[in-house]
Amino acid sequence: MVVLTGGVGGAKLVLGLAAMLPPGDVTAIVNTGDDFHHLGLSISPDIDTLLYTLAGKANREQGWGRDDESWTFMAALAELGGPSWFRLGDGDLALHVVRTAALAAGATLSAVTVDVARRWGITTQVVPMSDDAVATEVLTAAGTLPFQRYFVERRCEPVATGVVFRGAADARPAPGVVAAITAADTRAVVIAPSNPYLSVDPLLAVPGIRAALSAATAPVVAVSPIVDGRAVKGPTAKLMREFGFAVDERTIADHYAGVIDGLLVDARAPAADFGVASAAVDTLMNDLDDKIRVAHAVLALADGLRR
Repeated sequence: MVVLTGGVGGAKLVLGLAAMLPPGDVTAIVNTGDDFHHLGLSISPDIDTLLYTLAGKANREQGWGRDDESWTFMAALAELGGPSWFRLGDGDLALHVVRTAALAAGATLSAVTVDVARRWGITTQVVPMSDDAVATEVLTAAGTLPFQRYFVERRCEPVATGVVFRGAADARPAPGVVAAITAADTRAVVIAPSNPYLSVDPLLAVPGIRAALSAATAPVVAVSPIVDGRAVKGPTAKLMREFGFAVDERTIADHYAGVIDGLLVDARAPAADFGVASAAVDTLMNDLDDKIRVAHAVLALADGLRR
C-alpha cells in the first residue's frame, strides 16, 4: 500500500492501514510543502505528525505535537521577546534539533526521517515527497503568506484566492517515491483525507509524481475529507468556498480528475454521481477501530477496482 498524505487526517488513515497490514507493507509519501525554518530550526510538521502518530507519541487532543508535552522553552522565549506564534514544546524541540544538525552535516531529509522512524520502532516506510525544498504559499486578500504564517499565525482568517508551491518545478521526488507508486506489487495507491489544496497538491506539483500516478498499475483511490458538508479539521471547506466550489464530494472528485480511479466518501454524503467509482463508509476516525474501519473500506474499494 502507498499513501499520499499530509496532516492529521492522513496520519490517522496511515495508522489504520499499518494496524491491519503486515509490518513494512505501507509506504507513506508525505507532504513537505509545510516545511519551514523557524528559530534556526528545520521543521517538518506533516512528517512529524505522522512519526508521532505511528510511534504512539502524538497529542491526541490537539492533533499535533507530542503527548505529555511541557512548555518551559516557550515561556522562556516569550520572556525574552522571542516569536511565540509557532509553539514548540520541549520534547518536540529534540526532533527539530536532531533534524537540523543532520541536514547541516549533509544528510537528506529522507535519511533523517528513516533514522527517526527506526529509532522509534516504526515499520511503516515514511518518505518525504522530495528532499528538495518546496514551500507552500497562500495567495490572500492580505497578500502572499507563507503557509505557516497563514495557517498558524493568521489562523486561516485571510480570504484565500490561490496557492503556489515555490520550488516545486525544480524539485525531484525523493528516492523510492516513484518506484513505490509504480511497483507491480503495489496493491493500491491512496490519497489520504488531507486538504486537497494545501496538503495533496504540493505532492502532485513535484514533477514525476502525478505522472507516476497515471502510470500506476494499482488503482488510485482518494478518501474525501468532507463529512456531512464540512471538513473535520482545518480550512478545507473554507478554501473550497473561497475558490468558488461547492463543499461536497463531487468537488473533491473533480479536483482529482485524471488522477484517481475511485473515491471513498462518508456514509452521510447524499447519493450522487461522483464521476468515478465510489463507496461509502463512516469516515470519522476517533479511535483505532475507526481508523481500521476506514482502512478496510479503502482496501475493499481498491480491490474491487483491481478485479
